[in-house]
Amino acid sequence: MKPTITIEYCPKCGWLLRAAWMAQELLTTFVEDVHAVTLVPSEVAGRYTVKLDDHLLWDRKREGHFPEPKEMKQRVRDQIAPERDLGHNDR
Repeated sequence: MKPTITIEYCPKCGWLLRAAWMAQELLTTFVEDVHAVTLVPSEVAGRYTVKLDDHLLWDRKREGHFPEPKEMKQRVRDQIAPERDLGHNDR
């Protein structure tokens, strides 16, 4: 079964649009490789995490910033299709 990407975001912080934009970027790039990208409003203030199934790919607090689409696409690719070339996102 294809993996699911979960983006957990803080709705009180107004991060829904940021999470939706990232979901769109990931779905566009990995349309054949993932089952779904889900958006989950967090009950924890300030949370913005991205998981591939149960594997944590990004934690805003740990990393110190939000992921750029390029960074997130590389991390997803490294987990699901390491041999795949992401074109300009790899440069």
